[in-house]
Amino acid sequence: MEEEFLPLRDRMNLETARIAWPELERHFAGGRVILVAPHLDLVEVATCIADDDSRQVKHWMDAQQVGLLTDDTAQRWVNEQPENLWAVVVAPWVLVQERSEP
Repeated sequence: MEEEFLPLRDRMNLETARIAWPELERHFAGGRVILVAPHLDLVEVATCIADDDSRQVKHWMDAQQVGLLTDDTAQRWVNEQPENLWAVVVAPWVLVQERSEP
C-alpha cells in the first residue's frame, strides 16, 4: 500500500523519528517547535493537529501538556544535547517530545 493511501495516524507514525537539538535550532528560532509532554502519544497529538481537532489541542494546551518550546528547555537541550528527542512535522510545526529512554 502506498503511503498516501494510509490513514493519517499511520502516516504520522511513519514520519516520526529521533532528532538532535542542532536539527531543531533553526525551527526553534522561527518559533515553530511545539513541545509535547512525555506521557502523551506524540503520534496522537500530531494527528489531532493535522486534523485540526482544536478542542483536543486546546485541552492539552490548557493543561500545559502541549505548547511552544520554552527558552529554558531549549537552553537545557543546548547544554545537555539529549539523545532521546523524537519529532514529527505537521507543517509548519515541528512537534518534539523528550522521552525517558535514551
